Amino acid sequence: GAFQKKGHSARVLSPEEAEKLAKDQVLVSEFKQLKLEKEAQKNWDLFYKRNSTNFFKDRHWTTREFQELKACREFADQKLTILEAGCGVGNCLFPLLEEDLNIFAYACDFSPRAVEYVKKNALYTTERCKVFQCDLTKDDLLDNIPADSVDVVTLIFVLSAIHPDKMHLVLRNIYKVLKPGKCVLFRDYGLYDHAMLRFKSGSKLGENFYVRQDGTRSYFFTEEFLFQLFKAEGYEQVVSEYVQRETVNRKEDLRVPRVFLQSKFQKP
Repeated sequence: GAFQKKGHSARVLSPEEAEKLAKDQVLVSEFKQLKLEKEAQKNWDLFYKRNSTNFFKDRHWTTREFQELKACREFADQKLTILEAGCGVGNCLFPLLEEDLNIFAYACDFSPRAVEYVKKNALYTTERCKVFQCDLTKDDLLDNIPADSVDVVTLIFVLSAIHPDKMHLVLRNIYKVLKPGKCVLFRDYGLYDHAMLRFKSGSKLGENFYVRQDGTRSYFFTEEFLFQLFKAEGYEQVVSEYVQRETVNRKEDLRVPRVFLQSKFQKP
């Protein structure tokens, strides 16, 4: 069983959870933080080496959650150009290409290994997509995508893996290739998601920012932080809300509170 609600209120912690987070104030050393930043690409590459294409499920929910992919068309069969920024191994990309035959997709990822997996997928065809390796914080998207040419950018569970100090660089990069009047569709981890509460002591990098055991990092967003981030780069907020979902495991009587932030920002 599970239930879901959407809204602007952040999740309220239980007293035990609040106490655990309050206690956990020791930050990872600056030396180790710099090492994690330097080795970020290597750590994601190793993640895909270990998990191959099996870690994430194919995301057939994307078009359901983001009606924008249909709504932004002026007529039914209009061809759309999309960019999936941070495509991983294609779990979002390939279901989308299958469901919507009038899409051309640009897709990029930080990990060269992930990009190779996408290119090896039986559904990969250069007529329908162009996939390339890219560090969104420093590699110019204009090297692969014409300016002002993209109808929709998806940024799904990507920004959380990037150091908060560099997130604005990603949004600035994306801005250049997005058509005026078109949108970035965002979904990522929200404040007090179950994953945030599970980090052991010694995993904290900064406020709402943690490192996993495999060296990959995760940031947990508040609505206000995200709004300011996009606003500073010239975007306008269309909608933004927390999606709170509680998954119940009846056998073990476990309640797992998932919190995501789902938003849409427009280039004026």
